[in-house]
Amino acid sequence: MANFISREEAQRITERALSFSKADQARANLSSSDTGNTRFAQNQMSTSGDATNATLSITSALGTKVASATTNIFTDDALRRVVETSEQLARLVPENEEYMGELGPQSYPETKPYFESTGDLAPERRALAIAAVTEQAASRNLISTGFLIHEAASEAVATTKGLFAYGTSTRVNFTTTVRTPDGTGSGWAGTSAHDFDDLDTTAMGATAVEKAMRSRNPRAVEPGRWTVIMEPTTVGNMVGLMMNQLGARGADEGRSFFSKEGGGTKIGQQFIDSRVNIHSDPGDRSIFSDPFDGVGLPNKAMTWVQDGMLQNLDYDRYWADRQGKQPTGFPSGWYMGGGNSTVDEMIRSTERGLLLTRFWYIRGVDPRTILYTGLTRDGTFLIENGEISHPVKNFRWNESPIFMLNNIEMMGEPVRISSGESSGLTNAVVVPPLKVRDFTFTSLSDAI
Repeated sequence: MANFISREEAQRITERALSFSKADQARANLSSSDTGNTRFAQNQMSTSGDATNATLSITSALGTKVASATTNIFTDDALRRVVETSEQLARLVPENEEYMGELGPQSYPETKPYFESTGDLAPERRALAIAAVTEQAASRNLISTGFLIHEAASEAVATTKGLFAYGTSTRVNFTTTVRTPDGTGSGWAGTSAHDFDDLDTTAMGATAVEKAMRSRNPRAVEPGRWTVIMEPTTVGNMVGLMMNQLGARGADEGRSFFSKEGGGTKIGQQFIDSRVNIHSDPGDRSIFSDPFDGVGLPNKAMTWVQDGMLQNLDYDRYWADRQGKQPTGFPSGWYMGGGNSTVDEMIRSTERGLLLTRFWYIRGVDPRTILYTGLTRDGTFLIENGEISHPVKNFRWNESPIFMLNNIEMMGEPVRISSGESSGLTNAVVVPPLKVRDFTFTSLSDAI
């Protein structure tokens, strides 16, 4: 059974801590988590561990001089010391003109991102989930590695203005890489979920095994602009780069792709394919996210892109106040709608192109145009005459999600993905596979 701080205990700890405050305003952020993980390599489990953690951060404001201190000890003496430390630090720091003061009581959206299947996940069940991959790999004389991690957590925010917010959540992430013994073939599969019962590690293992077998002995093909079929993970990687640029301040100050020439923002303008729609909603089961942010501001359902048009930007409290807007909140998860084409249909419709499984080493090139560079990895294939003909060597690519989303030819059904490059816990992201023309590859890579 998951071990994290309950609502009652969170309220007791935060109220007690704030009772020691002598600041003009103060906020308590209390986080607790129960995490477990199992790692495997060479078709065998290599590590398994569980950890419980809890931290309390106190933010104290003396006028607009603001500072924080943190503790993981919740005795009265420890609570008093951390409050006093934050106040001492606040006396030493410069004025923060952007400090907006603490929030009073708020209303939060209904959201239930906690699932017992994840919160109560035992090491034995993790082992069975992993065995579904390792046994498949071993039976084909392949080598599997991977990582399963899960978390049950609680978050609480309380202020001297009378706010108290509390929420619980669960998350699980699973990824695996399967390789051939000669090192020439590599396949990957992974996903994330709130509910462990939503994970099908048998199917993911089969995908990684198939990719590894099919990607052996890749051939070189010329870089350049290609028609590509992008599996959902690659789409999520790219679209996430755009979502990270939705800050209203940068747009208003002329520092963003979403700045309008001559002043203002691109809200209300179409900037990508009219079939693209992106929303976030803490109450949406497929993308559950926190009902509030770190200061207690409610996260709410938001439409970011509708029919290819920019609908909203992310306004924090300070910038919203400066611009006469309402702060938006920015939930951790988001959903991109799609179409009804399958990846197989996309392949059959392609005379010559590439199938992309995964991206790696994604780094920024030009933030103003949201231009990035990265590598393909773990299964890149040439498509000829509507069929996968053979594996190809990996590429370095230079591309912007804006350009990509203006060159869509086909869209598939959205699915939940593991949205980060690493194997750790990731935000809830749901995206479709895409067929895209003129994706730019700049050079070949010998990486496998």
